[in-house]
Amino acid sequence: MANPKDYYATLGVSASASADEIKKQYRRLAKKHHPDANASDPKSAERFKEISEAYGVVGDAEKRKQYDDMRKLGAFSGYNNPRGGGRPSSGGPQSGFQSQPDIDFSGVGGFGDLFSSIFGGGGGGARPRARAPERGDTIETTVDVPFRVAAIGGKVEVELEVNEECSTCHGNGAAPGATMRPCGECKGRGVISFGQGSFAVNRPCPVCVGRGQIPSERCPTCGGIGETRTAKRVAINVPAGVESGAKVRLKGQGPKGVAGGVAGDLLITFNVLNDKFYKRDGLDLVANVPINIAQATLGSRVSIRTLDGKKVAVRIPAGTGSGKRFRISGQGVEKEGKRGDLYVEIAIAVPDQLSEAQEKAMREFAEAGGLKF
Repeated sequence: MANPKDYYATLGVSASASADEIKKQYRRLAKKHHPDANASDPKSAERFKEISEAYGVVGDAEKRKQYDDMRKLGAFSGYNNPRGGGRPSSGGPQSGFQSQPDIDFSGVGGFGDLFSSIFGGGGGGARPRARAPERGDTIETTVDVPFRVAAIGGKVEVELEVNEECSTCHGNGAAPGATMRPCGECKGRGVISFGQGSFAVNRPCPVCVGRGQIPSERCPTCGGIGETRTAKRVAINVPAGVESGAKVRLKGQGPKGVAGGVAGDLLITFNVLNDKFYKRDGLDLVANVPINIAQATLGSRVSIRTLDGKKVAVRIPAGTGSGKRFRISGQGVEKEGKRGDLYVEIAIAVPDQLSEAQEKAMREFAEAGGLKF
């Protein structure tokens, strides 16, 4: 029995990789090595087949579990054999990994059927099956949200690049008026079998992309892929009180599925932008308000706008120092039925330049307080 390939190594992922990590890596490699994108490189088709074969096993939760079980029990190499045999030989005509005919899998979780269930049957080949619908990918993106929208709630728009069915060929990859013929690679089945020894697994044909037919002329819009990259604008509801790092999932707003599968999701991470006037402290807001020396010394009244645009007058007592805060109750951020307060923080602004009259008045003021210049 030949030693099958390491499917994790083929995809370039670890055996502990998550299902999402495996799927993303497969999508990346399939796009990179797709024959339509590498017409001048004959090796790309073979590489694409290897990638598809590997994903056909480790990309399926049930088959992956069975595959991992067999790896642990040494079914794919002489190592990890529970009965201790199968080390690489030292040379001679039987060099390499030796098969272990004495291993008995009959009592270990139904291993007698595992090879058939994973690889689609024995040496007789697998029955071709139509490509099963696959759910579209989940797209993750970060959206900048203005400070005030994040505080009181609202909407923001985001533009995404997604794959959509080609409007020219409606997904069949053919130019208008082109005729279709059975694919010579898969003989019209839409799938091809990969095998090694007595193993076989079916994957969508890389030449016809699983359709089973090839057009006499490829669609000029999509190049025969059946899909085009399209910009899509999505309006996103921003809940009141949202903070940077918060996420929201929009079901069905991601890329369309394969073979009629449902569309994927859009996973949004919010990034709240800074505001030139407000700062946030939990549900409270802090507004930095500059006043001059005369206002701080003699007292004054200042007017500020709250988040909802209302004007509120704040009395500044005489002798107020820089950094002093004044609380306006209930004018902070509202979230889940709770609302914070607004704090007005005073900052005494010192003028860069004084007129002659202002400088004279300031000196008189200082001298009256006992200062000498």
